[in-house]
Amino acid sequence: MKKGFLFFTIMLLSFATFAQENSFGDGEWFRFRISYSGWWKAGEATMAVSNDTYKGKPVYHIKGKGVTTGMTKLFFGVEDYYETYVDKQTTLPYKFIRKIDEGGHTKDKVIDFDQRAHVATVNDKKHNTITTHKTEPSIHDMVSSFYYLRNAIDSKTLKDGDETVINMFFDQENFKFKLKFLGREVLKTKFGKVNTLIFRPYVQAGRVFKEQESLTVWISDDQNKIPLQIKADLAVGSLKADIDAYKGLKHPFYIIQD
Repeated sequence: MKKGFLFFTIMLLSFATFAQENSFGDGEWFRFRISYSGWWKAGEATMAVSNDTYKGKPVYHIKGKGVTTGMTKLFFGVEDYYETYVDKQTTLPYKFIRKIDEGGHTKDKVIDFDQRAHVATVNDKKHNTITTHKTEPSIHDMVSSFYYLRNAIDSKTLKDGDETVINMFFDQENFKFKLKFLGREVLKTKFGKVNTLIFRPYVQAGRVFKEQESLTVWISDDQNKIPLQIKADLAVGSLKADIDAYKGLKHPFYIIQD
């Protein structure tokens, strides 16, 4: 798993899920089990949502954490932390925090977004620098994009081959994130069989991923739009993430009864 624990890069940039009202709310929490090459548990990740305020505005404060565990931690230790403060109405971010340590490769950045002026101010704490960057309108970070897309499109109107594109700011660069809807499938999970939506995010082929279409994501086909499973073909081996626990869902989670 070259260059570290890829789960958050995969998960937080890849989920596009769709509903007419908010799919999430205060108290939502997920935990994922990460396995490498089909069997080897490599780590786990959590995501949590809570009510908060930012500069006097009511926001959702979203926290993500990813760590390697067991034998993986012995030869490739990873601790990744992500936070974002998003507007409750638009789900646009005001502030994004990324603090990672992936096998000694570290980053410690805080990004403040001015959504009106289309400017991102990046405080690189590791290198003690502050820079400003012009952004596209309605810009997202890698965490806010996941939650925004959960509310963005009505899944009832989705057709195979439909694509969604949003503006994202990552590593001090603007880029277009594109994701394709592949269809529907009944997926077997730890909790039972669930109706799902399948998506294919486009990624950069090369050092990490085998090709642009190396990721596949399964999302619950309900109002929650829960991320259930992710599969990734890496340049070396493969990565799989499965939901392991959840709580605080805003809507009922439907399991197919046999």
